[in-house]
Amino acid sequence: MNLLDGKVALIFGIANNRSIAWGITQALHAAGAQIALSYAGEALERRVKPLAEQVNAEIVIQCDLSEPGYSQLDAVFDVVRERYGRLDILVHSVAFAPKDDLGGRFIDVSREGFHTALDISAYSLIAMAKRAEPLMTEGGSIMSMTYYAAEKVMPDYNAMAVAKAALETITRYLAVDMGPKAIRVNAISAGPIKTLAAAGIPGFRDLHKGFDQVAPMREKVTIEEVGQVALFLGSDLSSRITGEVVHVDSGYHVLGLTTPKEILAAAADEANDNNNNNTD
Repeated sequence: MNLLDGKVALIFGIANNRSIAWGITQALHAAGAQIALSYAGEALERRVKPLAEQVNAEIVIQCDLSEPGYSQLDAVFDVVRERYGRLDILVHSVAFAPKDDLGGRFIDVSREGFHTALDISAYSLIAMAKRAEPLMTEGGSIMSMTYYAAEKVMPDYNAMAVAKAALETITRYLAVDMGPKAIRVNAISAGPIKTLAAAGIPGFRDLHKGFDQVAPMREKVTIEEVGQVALFLGSDLSSRITGEVVHVDSGYHVLGLTTPKEILAAAADEANDNNNNNTD
């Protein structure tokens, strides 16, 4: 018997086959879950529908979270209710900030961009949880995707960093609110992964390129590895885990210094050579 046999999983935020949401989708499907998918806009439909066929998703529906009133979000949950009458797993893999509010000086973040980032990337988790709660009649698991920039300053993340910090706080508050109904709420903090969203962050390429040189495990993170953690959080194996931020980052978050010893040693040797040359 698979871990998620008989479970229904609704996943928001899939964009293509490199999305973290796709890694999670594959893991949940392989464990027996029935999959329902939602994507952000019409431009993504041609990419998402072939993926939906691979996991036998019976629901594939657009949802624009920037729409006032959340009518499209209501429509998604209405379709899930009509088709399954229940929901066991909700995955929030949604994030957006205007390009002008990523990169540059943080002090220049616009008021409108700040609002947009928090609304779509963080408040939407509350909106989804509110609609999921009546469907999780036998308990359930809600999870979102965060990033280390919520905890420490990461260059150029700016408005999105604040949104991720809000998302982690929302996770804790929802965990308390929904715990009495056996609904668990957690977040996954993944290391840098080449996704469509990440491509829009200035400096991401350099961060990703050097990640496996400094992370304790000296390995980059894959969407499949994030998917396995999501499987754990969605299954009964995590039955008493809630309000947590689970890091899947090869240990990067424990570091205080991110320059490899070899590079520091080489820099020290170079400095010594320069000092010796200056004294000749």
